[in-house]
Amino acid sequence: MDDLDLETTFPDERLELIFTCCHPALSLDAQVALTLRTLGGLTTDEIARAFLVPPATMAQRLVRAKNKIAAAGIPFRIPAAHLLPERLAAVLAVVYLIFNEGYGGRSDLADEAIRLGRALAELMPDEPEVHGLLALMLLHDARRDARLRDGELVLLEEQDRSAWDAAEIAEGRRRLERALALQGRGPYVVQAAVASLHADEPRDWRQIAALYGELSRLTSSPVVELNRAVAVAAAEGPGAGLALADTLDLDGYRYFHSARADFLRRLGRAGEARAAYERALALATAEHERRFLLRRLAELGD
Repeated sequence: MDDLDLETTFPDERLELIFTCCHPALSLDAQVALTLRTLGGLTTDEIARAFLVPPATMAQRLVRAKNKIAAAGIPFRIPAAHLLPERLAAVLAVVYLIFNEGYGGRSDLADEAIRLGRALAELMPDEPEVHGLLALMLLHDARRDARLRDGELVLLEEQDRSAWDAAEIAEGRRRLERALALQGRGPYVVQAAVASLHADEPRDWRQIAALYGELSRLTSSPVVELNRAVAVAAAEGPGAGLALADTLDLDGYRYFHSARADFLRRLGRAGEARAAYERALALATAEHERRFLLRRLAELGD
């Protein structure tokens, strides 16, 4: 291994281990999944949900990754400082998926992800995507205390803004400004820009939709396109959002069905909305999400 002063290079032991596991000989998906399983504290089912694949498929991916490591004799050791950038994409993905799992209900994981994000910013201060990811997590986490009421999910537009953490929003925006000053235009910087706009009142939905369009170009992600559909619905009406959503292949994604249900409800198509809410309910695992969907179904009536 190249000489490396670990004490000065890595400000955090868990971050050191994540960089070690994100070996470029593995595919990006395999790096992320294996690191989440071994170091992130996530179960195979939780990782599968994050990747939108069945648990059995994710279990097979993990086994294949471990077999490749054994067969190829891939050395799992701390990379030299000049090799860190080639592992950064996987490391960022790991940290963000840990945060997302925590944001869904496990606050300990969200706190851990933000701590890792701060350590990353210290380790790689000139990487705009590092600052973009930290900004994104801070801007989302600022709304944590307003997301639930009596054990039920509260949509952003219905949240009590006085419960938002103003200091976290301010820091998130400072981190975003730093990323933009570094000429950042990557996926995490764009997502942070969207999150910053969501903190405005009123929200500029056309600008949000435009940013999601750019993010879709960068990622080719159907989930991003679903988010764009929500923004388009807010800017142009639920019919426009539904038309965009119905082009997507996301049948196993609960938020796809809950978004479609909302569009259909607003269009007065109660029967179709009910079916979509019921499909979302069948896929939901978090109790606060299930309570929200049950309330929406009750509001539709018979």
